[in-house]
Amino acid sequence: MSPTDTIFSIFEESLAAYSFPDKFTFPFDYEPHPLSLLAVEKLQSHLENQDEWDHNFGLKPDQEGAVIGKMFGVLVVRTEEDEIGYLSAFSGKLAGGNHHSKFVPPIFDGMADGGFLNTGMEKLSQISQQIKELEDQESGTQEEVETLKTIRKAHSVSLQQEIFEQYNFLNQDGEEKSLCEIFENASYKNPPAGAGECAAPKLLQYAFLQNMQPIAMAEFWWGLSPKSDFWKHGHFYPACREKCEPILGHMLAGIEMDEKPV
Repeated sequence: MSPTDTIFSIFEESLAAYSFPDKFTFPFDYEPHPLSLLAVEKLQSHLENQDEWDHNFGLKPDQEGAVIGKMFGVLVVRTEEDEIGYLSAFSGKLAGGNHHSKFVPPIFDGMADGGFLNTGMEKLSQISQQIKELEDQESGTQEEVETLKTIRKAHSVSLQQEIFEQYNFLNQDGEEKSLCEIFENASYKNPPAGAGECAAPKLLQYAFLQNMQPIAMAEFWWGLSPKSDFWKHGHFYPACREKCEPILGHMLAGIEMDEKPV
C-alpha cells in the first residue's frame, strides 16, 4: 500500500496479542471484535483531534450550525501485501461533503461539479419557483399550476431513477449488481432513499475495489441526536435492515460470517 494513501490506516503496533476472527462480523447483531475496537479507538481519536473540517456533533459548547450526530464505521482488512489495518467511513455526508482524508469515498458522488444531479436539482427548483409565482400572484390558472406540478413530479421521479442507476455494488468475487436489481430481487417496489449511503456498503465497496480481505467490522454513533433518543454517543449499532440488508446480502455473498444470533 502506498505510504501516501490516506484512506487505508495500517496498525503500527504489534498485533501479536490479538487473535483474528475465523469468520466475518454478522453486521446485524454483533459484539465488536477486539481488532474492531482498536480501529474504533483510533478513528474516535481522529474525530476528536482533526482540524481539517468542521462539523457540529453537539459535543462542543457554543459550536455554530445545526447539531447532526453521525454514524461511523470501521472495517479491519488485510491488503494484498499482507498488511493489517482498517478503513473508515461515515454515513451520508460529513461537514457538507463526501470526500475527506482518512475516509473511503462515496459509491456515487452526487455533489460532483457538473454532474447531472446538480443540473436536475436546479431544474426542480426552477419549476417550484414558477409554481410559487403563479400561486402568489394568482396570475395563472389552476390548470397551469397543476400542469407544472405534474411536470415537477415526473422530473423528480426520473431524477431519482437516474440516481439509483449510479449505484453498483461489488462482492468478493467481483460480481457487480445495481441498486435497482438488488432491491427488485428483495421484493421492494423501489430502493429506499439514501440506500448505498450508509457506512457498511461504502467500506466493503472500497475494500473489494482494492482487493482487500474484510476481517471484522463495527459501526458506532458519534455526537448527539436531536431527533431520536435511540442514538447514543459512542454506542455501537448494527447495520440498518431497511437500506443495508439487501445490499449487504449481495456484497457479503460467499463470505463466512458469525452465526446469526437466535
